[in-house]
Amino acid sequence: MIEFVWPWIFLALPLPWLVAWLLPAQLYSGSRLRLPHPGLQALWQNDGATRRAIKPHWWALLIWALLCAAAARPQQIGEAVPPPRTGRNLMLVVDLSGSMGQADMRLGGRIVDRLTAVKAVVGDFLQRRVGDRVGLVVFGDRAYAITPLTFDRNAVREQLADTVVALAGRETAIGDAIAIATKRLRQQQESEQSGGERVIILLTDGVSNAGSLSPLRAAELAVKESIRIHTIAFGGDGGEGIFGIFRSQANASIDEAGLRTIAEQTGGAYFRARDTSELAGIYAQLDQIEPAALVGRMDRPRSERYRLPLAAAVLLMLIALLWPQRGLRR
Repeated sequence: MIEFVWPWIFLALPLPWLVAWLLPAQLYSGSRLRLPHPGLQALWQNDGATRRAIKPHWWALLIWALLCAAAARPQQIGEAVPPPRTGRNLMLVVDLSGSMGQADMRLGGRIVDRLTAVKAVVGDFLQRRVGDRVGLVVFGDRAYAITPLTFDRNAVREQLADTVVALAGRETAIGDAIAIATKRLRQQQESEQSGGERVIILLTDGVSNAGSLSPLRAAELAVKESIRIHTIAFGGDGGEGIFGIFRSQANASIDEAGLRTIAEQTGGAYFRARDTSELAGIYAQLDQIEPAALVGRMDRPRSERYRLPLAAAVLLMLIALLWPQRGLRR
């Protein structure tokens, strides 16, 4: 598609006719104009037949039209090109240990287990992460990378929705989960050969009691890779008893001190959520701490094409000068 940057220049197209038809009559009005040559004086006399005889040659009009087209800056518009992706590489690390099945959360007026509440809140969080590349790691006795880093946030949400409590075992291997998320972020950076913000968001409701790597040692690996870790301790103080009244649980312990140390060591933030609303508020705060990249508009490349009409006009001028027998030189 061709587009003219300065289309108003085409208003000058009638200028040769205005010069040939209007200007002579105005200049000669009242016989005040005296031209220095008798031949020119006769040529510019106020006579309609004479003015029709000196109308611009069609060859000159074509040259003038080409010059106007070149001056209007024609540009060829290419296909729309999406803006470059400049968002964060974000790994979500979610605990699937047995304690995540504890029903001590309210969601939509009903009591649900912790994992169900996490799925709802994290799904809403993913909806807002436009422009980010997101991956998912889940852990229990072992840690698994369920979804590689991808711009397809719907795929990550669907994979999280399909998880169940104790899918990776009933224990809690926080250190292994951090290590796998760190490895995936490092591999992504090496494959792209570029920098960029790399972040891990770790959510757990327990104490690390499984895995081959301690959480603090895994955090040291993240520090070496310049990866921030935000930690979220999630869980209420008990489960549902008779008539919907919560009762305390003896095993409702969370390693808050360890999670706080991991966050501080890596430059991240530590959060504590005891219910679904607090968890949603934490992910809203993470939106502020780690803002999603702004997605720009689709861009269309432009190529200047004024050289074509300009070259054609110059070529026609040369032909007019070199071909006098056709009357073009006049």
